[in-house]
Amino acid sequence: MTALPDSFSVVITVYNEEDNVLPLLEGILEAARPLHRPFEVVFVDDGSSDATLERLKAAVPGCPELTVLELRRNFGQTYALQAGFDRARGEIIITMDGDLQNDPTDIPALLECIGEGADVVSGWRKDRQDGFVLRLLPSWIANRLIRWVTQVPIHDQGCSLKAYRREVIECLDLYSDMHRFVAVLTMPTGARIDEIEVKHHARVAGESKYGISRVFKVLGDLFTIQMITRFRESPARWFALLGAPFFFGSLATGLLALFTGVDNVVISVVSVELGMVFVTCLFAGLFGEAIIDSSGRTPQQKLGVREWGGTE
Repeated sequence: MTALPDSFSVVITVYNEEDNVLPLLEGILEAARPLHRPFEVVFVDDGSSDATLERLKAAVPGCPELTVLELRRNFGQTYALQAGFDRARGEIIITMDGDLQNDPTDIPALLECIGEGADVVSGWRKDRQDGFVLRLLPSWIANRLIRWVTQVPIHDQGCSLKAYRREVIECLDLYSDMHRFVAVLTMPTGARIDEIEVKHHARVAGESKYGISRVFKVLGDLFTIQMITRFRESPARWFALLGAPFFFGSLATGLLALFTGVDNVVISVVSVELGMVFVTCLFAGLFGEAIIDSSGRTPQQKLGVREWGGTE
């Protein structure tokens, strides 16, 4: 029998999900309590304008496992998720959406996969219950782009139902729309990433926050992901490789002007310009090395987090 972790946290980010949060909390408790392991449920309210926060706060007195974090305004899912990661105390951290489309009954399977040696377990909504044009098509395009660029063989990067060992995410500093790339961002740590099929339900209350524009956001984020996962370990080397074509172009045009006797100002200017681009790439790499060496976390206090319930 697979050994379950000593403790785990379930982190859920929510924004205007007043009709979903309490049924979701009940489902998580029903799935987690029979496991007989210490656990907590951390809801992060991302500046909801409906009754989401009030309903969660009202549930705190009767649920010792529940912690509610309130962000001062709507920062976005990535920053809300980072706040949840910062607060979570469990050995394993499970994330899921707050719209009841993820099924809490999949929690034990995620923990079992972690117990078998995985560092990250990603859910795969193989039978998605979403509309084709606004959800399935953008997701299909985005997932294939991500797999092609990152070479991480996960079918469903957008599935929020995932499990992580604490040590592979506690060093992350999420920003922009990086919440969908958390599994990819664990690559530099050497994390073993597995995938399991999970259940998926149609949304019955509230409104979806995603659409076709998601594909264009993914395109913009993929370059950043490559910089973080590929260039981060040695930016000077990668920028030197990036500048190599400009170096050889400068060398070739310089030799052309020197040995052929061509009296062409344009060739000389091109040689100098290409050389300057190469030098700029080198300095960019050195600058990147300096940034990585001195980088630090952004204080969580900037998010204006307030907390109810839970235990230290």
